[in-house]
Amino acid sequence: MVIGLEYYFLGYFSKMTSTSHPTVPALKRLFGYLKSYWGMGLMAILAMAMVAVSEAAIPGVLKPVMDNGFSGQDPWTLWYVPTGVVVLAVFRAMTQYASNYMLSWVSNRVLLDLRVKMFERLLHAPASFYQRETTSTLINQIVFEVNQVLGVLTTVLITLVRDSLTVIGLLSYLFYLNWRLTLVIAIILPIIGFLVSKINRRLRRLNREQQTLTNALSYVVKEAVAGYKVVKIHNGEAYEQERFDSMTSRLRGYAMRVSVSGGLAQPITQILASLALAVIITVAMLQSASGTLTVGGFTAFVTAMLLVVSPLKHLIDVNQPLQRGITAAELIFQLIDTEIESTGGTLTFLRAQGRVTFNRVSFYYDFADMPILDNITLDVKVGEMIALVGPSGSGKTTLVNLLPRFFDPTQGQIFLDDIPLTELHLANLRHQISFVSQDVVLFNDTVAANVAYGQSIDMARVQSALVGANLANTVDAMPDGVHTFVGDNGMRLSGGQRQRLAIARAIYKDAPILILDEATSALDSESERYVQTALERLMEGRTTLVIAHRLSTIERADRIIVLERGRIVEQGSHHQLLANDSLYAHLHRIQYSQKEA
Repeated sequence: MVIGLEYYFLGYFSKMTSTSHPTVPALKRLFGYLKSYWGMGLMAILAMAMVAVSEAAIPGVLKPVMDNGFSGQDPWTLWYVPTGVVVLAVFRAMTQYASNYMLSWVSNRVLLDLRVKMFERLLHAPASFYQRETTSTLINQIVFEVNQVLGVLTTVLITLVRDSLTVIGLLSYLFYLNWRLTLVIAIILPIIGFLVSKINRRLRRLNREQQTLTNALSYVVKEAVAGYKVVKIHNGEAYEQERFDSMTSRLRGYAMRVSVSGGLAQPITQILASLALAVIITVAMLQSASGTLTVGGFTAFVTAMLLVVSPLKHLIDVNQPLQRGITAAELIFQLIDTEIESTGGTLTFLRAQGRVTFNRVSFYYDFADMPILDNITLDVKVGEMIALVGPSGSGKTTLVNLLPRFFDPTQGQIFLDDIPLTELHLANLRHQISFVSQDVVLFNDTVAANVAYGQSIDMARVQSALVGANLANTVDAMPDGVHTFVGDNGMRLSGGQRQRLAIARAIYKDAPILILDEATSALDSESERYVQTALERLMEGRTTLVIAHRLSTIERADRIIVLERGRIVEQGSHHQLLANDSLYAHLHRIQYSQKEA
């Protein structure tokens, strides 16, 4: 029953909202989330049906009063009618409260389901997804757009179901009282629906454009907050204010256009309803003159007709929030429909040995004409330290990003212990890899939680990892030790401390393969010394791939791979490459001449 009613109202109202293909699918999917809570939803609909019945019963109770007069002789009019009015009011209030509560319960459960589904899809999206989307857009979808959908599932759905049932009940009673007069109303309703559908087309377009502008405004705010140091040092306040003012002015313009378009529905409805009332009064007077309509019948008819106006007005007024909710639902389902990473193959390692082989690997980005990597063949032995150097854009970072399968090669294969990466379970593959970058990511949690991130917290292992990262004394001096919160992305720590905390995380994970991406390039000399010592401890017994612009940090590498334009142009030890007097030697001379200068 609940599913049948759901699709009845969906079909009924989709006629008012039709003109755009995404509307009905979005609503169907949204209502599909209600199926898990059909029991509570059914009770909510039944309660709303009772509200509608009680509304339609009011003119029926008043009709005998008008037909029999106010003499007080009839016990029905003297006692039963006033009692009936009070009972109806109490019954209507109770059922209305119950329906609102039950539907709010269902709606908030659906809201939770949507948010969980969106965040789950966000976590499992491929790396390419994060290159396409901005952080502010994703936050806006998960946090704010869902609230628009909540409005559809509560206020809008209550109005659609309860007021639609009320209109149906009152129209049925009107048809029972006088079918000729009811025909006037039946003719006017489709005209109202047609005019509202025309307004809806413009509203949907404006709402989509407004949502896009809202995402853009969020991005402007995010950039200004994240880059506040750059803004201040370059006196960019006026520029940022101009960007913000321009965006908010455009948003205001769209909001006014939405208000103007949405506001047309109500006056149009009132004008048409007034015309209908005038025709009804004329016809009723003619019927009264011929004796086919009593005073009580006319009063009951007019009362029922006036009672129709309020729920009908609600149905018209619900159009704007419904359109906003549909637009938000479309954005939400776009995120939910995002492709997710494949789980990979079925093979797993308890602990890999750490041999890594790149066999004729090439890689292209969709937006690039030239290959980022071109026919790379490289065999990294177990426990070997490989350094990757080369000019910016030579493909160093892309090469190491292929190992944890953030991206897959366009051509060629990569092997771990002679097993193709595609045959390994993705989570297990990444369990074999630790990653330390200059762009340290820390979470607004405790030191211990950041060190043990993704695993259960073992305090003994945490302390051991902090010792290995040269950070134990620093953490012990903090107010709450390992239970100290590090702030937003570790803002309460210095650059060197943040870097060493990331190293402690890698030590705690104890993976056989280690990737270091510019891990010391942004540090001062003293911090670099502490971090370098911690890195040397971390690299012991592990296969390590190091990307470094500071060539002094990789002179002790077992092998240095020199990349240029996506190709390996040199490889060998530090001394061998200097003796070759080619690209590596050129880069080395440039760095040392800069230091001397």
